[in-house]
Amino acid sequence: MKKPKIYITRRLPDEVVEPYKNQLDIEMWDKEEEPVEHSVLLEKVRSADGLLTMLTDPVDEDVFMEGQHLRIVANMAVGYDNVDVSAAHKHGVAVTNTPDVLTDTTADLTFALLMSSARRLLEANHSIQRNEWNNWSPLWLAGSDVHHKTIGIVGMGRIGKALAKRAKGFDMRVLYHNRSRDEEAEENLGAVYMEFYELLKFADFVVCLTPLSDETYHMFDKEAFERMRNTAIFINASRGATVDEKALYHAVNNSEIAGAGLDVFEEEPIGSDHPLLSLPQVLCLPHIGSATVETRSNMMRMCFDNLIHFFEGKPLISPVNK
Repeated sequence: MKKPKIYITRRLPDEVVEPYKNQLDIEMWDKEEEPVEHSVLLEKVRSADGLLTMLTDPVDEDVFMEGQHLRIVANMAVGYDNVDVSAAHKHGVAVTNTPDVLTDTTADLTFALLMSSARRLLEANHSIQRNEWNNWSPLWLAGSDVHHKTIGIVGMGRIGKALAKRAKGFDMRVLYHNRSRDEEAEENLGAVYMEFYELLKFADFVVCLTPLSDETYHMFDKEAFERMRNTAIFINASRGATVDEKALYHAVNNSEIAGAGLDVFEEEPIGSDHPLLSLPQVLCLPHIGSATVETRSNMMRMCFDNLIHFFEGKPLISPVNK
């Protein structure tokens, strides 16, 4: 029986890919660090039965039009806003993602970003590099406590709950806002539901973990930052487009909020000339929420397992569409 032909849009480690070659005919883009060129993707999809894609790959109507044999797209991320799911549905193509396996890893990074922003760790590191540590003074590089403070989590999904568990370990009060109330989070984590603007009023740390949608696009806008405390720190580890970056820059630059920690941006990757990088109160990371060797390897395997399940006629592990 002919093996399904799979095209992978980034070079993945041989030790992960090799076990699947008995069941799949695999071809990969030859670069690990650079995304596949869209013209190449359009060429390769013509003969592909399945794609294994990254979050940075636009899987649009053109891809589905060219992919006459395409039956499944396994996207290596929890988010799938890079995939035109409605177009996939129209062309009868299944789409999968990689939830769960990155939950704890992303929650770790999010809390690390919160703590680093609060305690001004990057500023402190830079001060040594600039040879500024000449003496001691009472409030030099003084940041904000994390313990016993109030965290407001916007988006109480899997990662939101994992973050709340970490916050409880620091004796933090947990507030949350979600499309609907989460009784499990309230009962097991002591989380308190609040409407969005009410949460902004009371939280010392506001953490955005909501998926990107028409409703959440630029939900953190000028009005949202104006409603936050001027001592509050904003953290975003979900999607960059949930934030109006011009409004965030204005809020930090004018001391409407104390600072921000960002792992995501509206247009990625950003360059060294990005305005938010000019603010010492803003800590920026290059979208590394799930970036551990263990978790990224598990995400790759989950994509392959979804592909195997599909072509063997088994239920998909993590379907996005039906």
